[in-house]
Amino acid sequence: MAKVIEKFFITSMLMWMVPIAILYAFNNNLFPGSADLSPHSVTLISGGVAVVSVNIVIAFYIYLAMREPSEKHEPDPKFVSEAEASVEHLVPNETQQTSSAHKKDE
Repeated sequence: MAKVIEKFFITSMLMWMVPIAILYAFNNNLFPGSADLSPHSVTLISGGVAVVSVNIVIAFYIYLAMREPSEKHEPDPKFVSEAEASVEHLVPNETQQTSSAHKKDE
């Protein structure tokens, strides 16, 4: 569980840091050729690249989540037994309600 939280924390931080770094780099002419662009173009391009970078980070997080082994996550046996007992408890009540509704209709 700690690994999952660690991955979430890292990707959350990347979702904040990468776009801000991209905007900073464009506004301070750290990318080659960005000094030749008009301020309007720098704003549009840096914003677009920042949005794309967030989507790439999200896709990376989804990729990491899909690689998580599914057999590693076992449900709590106590929870499963309580859930099964509650379902078994509900099923007879539902049949009683439908049979009483049929009797009222007749």
